[in-house]
Amino acid sequence: MGDRPKFFDDLAGVAGGAFSALAGLREEAEAMVRARIDETLRRLDLVRREELDAVQELAANARAGQEAAETRLAALEARVAALEAAAAESLPDPDV
Repeated sequence: MGDRPKFFDDLAGVAGGAFSALAGLREEAEAMVRARIDETLRRLDLVRREELDAVQELAANARAGQEAAETRLAALEARVAALEAAAAESLPDPDV
């Protein structure tokens, strides 16, 4: 009774092969579905979440840079106005 009959060994081998084949079929089916979804998304001209996040980050950085440039420009304009006012005060009055 210690030896298993060859029939059970063969049956175990067939079952193992069937499980391997089913696993391969599952992976192939998943790949086909993934490819079909990717193709559909490309046809619909949709973007992936990662691409949208990257563009949103670029827009936020550009917005922050623009705000910094506007602040700097306002400071420079105020400085130029102050210099112009100081220069105008130091010039003699042409009406006199």
